[in-house]
Amino acid sequence: MDRPAWSAALRADPLSWLIDPAAPAVRHRALVDLVGLPGDDPDVVEARATAMAAPPIEPILAAQDPEGWWVQPGPGYGPKYRSTVWSLIFLEQLGADGTDERIRRGCAYLLDHATVPGESFAVGYGEGRLQPAVQIHCLTGNLLRALIGLGWGEEPRVRDAIAWETAAILGTEGHRYTKSGTPGPGFACSVNEALPCGWGAAKAVLGLARIPVEARTPDVERALAAGVEMLLSVDPSTAAYPMGWGNEKPNGSWFKLGFPLGYVADVLQVMEAVSEAGAAGDARLAPAVDWLLAQQGADGRFVNRYAYVSKMAANIDRQGALSRWVTLRACRVLKAVHAATAPA
Repeated sequence: MDRPAWSAALRADPLSWLIDPAAPAVRHRALVDLVGLPGDDPDVVEARATAMAAPPIEPILAAQDPEGWWVQPGPGYGPKYRSTVWSLIFLEQLGADGTDERIRRGCAYLLDHATVPGESFAVGYGEGRLQPAVQIHCLTGNLLRALIGLGWGEEPRVRDAIAWETAAILGTEGHRYTKSGTPGPGFACSVNEALPCGWGAAKAVLGLARIPVEARTPDVERALAAGVEMLLSVDPSTAAYPMGWGNEKPNGSWFKLGFPLGYVADVLQVMEAVSEAGAAGDARLAPAVDWLLAQQGADGRFVNRYAYVSKMAANIDRQGALSRWVTLRACRVLKAVHAATAPA
């Protein structure tokens, strides 16, 4: 296989490693996202089916209750990172098949138990009880991305959550903000002392960017543009976004490339969000591309420095070990940037 042009800046071409059948879930996503094969290609279909019956997807599905929830019934935000909310978020990131009946049951359960009617998703406290005030960009963005990716983009409650997210970002007249959750427009977050939150902005943009381009409303496009401007308002490689509560130094997790991604974001996820929103060619992304390339090893591969070891139903990587998943993330961004900036 010829080396793809987008990998020229890497010290070696990792593609053959990413499509190795030894790691079927990575192979599935790499065949689609990097090689460009359609979802019904026989190699893609085989890789996806194999991945569904193998770790790390199979152990997560095996931990599900027949009713659709994980760990305990109810809204499903806690305990991190084994509960219903996180299991579905991680399954989507792993490329799980949204048509699988177990996943459909889980999505239906979540929508029945973790949504505020007519609004969005909420962090739940106590079995079977929601605290509607705690509606935040990171949770909404993560769940929008997961549910749309798993095939629920047209479900009315998902559409409500899209409307909530866009209105919260844009400051739409009549939108209900809450002091203990999202207190104002422009990615404000109570956890960040009501300042705009870089983590929340990355998740919100990734959630809205999951909507197919042809299906994005003008409000969604405006919200995505606002997100890109917020994320590129500073050099992403510095992660110098507004910091509340007297903090003067960005959280160190920004600089630890990892997989999967929970509510924490890293520099690469900002690059993913900007790219998926259609701004991979923005010159302000260039310093972050340089930073990303500096993280690679001599073999063009990347290490997982935030691996959620022993926190999930199945370990994906060893902390600090070479990671196909982190490498796949990096390659997707490099491919998008190359496509947007290469001479015609």
